[in-house]
Amino acid sequence: MGILDRFRKKKEERKTDTENTKTITELEQICGDDKETYEALHNTMFLDPRKITTSMKEAVENAKKFEKEKDFIRARTWYELAGGLAIYEGNVKKVVEYFSECEKLSPNTKYPILKNPEKAVAKAKEYYEKYLKA
Repeated sequence: MGILDRFRKKKEERKTDTENTKTITELEQICGDDKETYEALHNTMFLDPRKITTSMKEAVENAKKFEKEKDFIRARTWYELAGGLAIYEGNVKKVVEYFSECEKLSPNTKYPILKNPEKAVAKAKEYYEKYLKA
């Protein structure tokens, strides 16, 4: 074994060490083993909704306006924004309403949050209470 082979071996060992470690996000920590709830929130909730300058009411108005204009992609986007803000506010009824509208506008897109919205909103609330202090 030559001297260069010793260096190559160390590099390979380092690669396998970093490949095996996976960082867990705060949301994954809160959801724990409940993968269904994590998937429901993963693409629907905002990590820091305080940075969004649009209100839920404005988002719904925009969504309805684009829906009337038959611009369903923009309408769905605004409903998703409204749904994310409803998650932040803890309003399960609005979450179901807005994400149901999203599914109507885009039947190929499924929103797992509609399976168990109460549990998902509760986990989101737990996340917000823990990480959005200030």
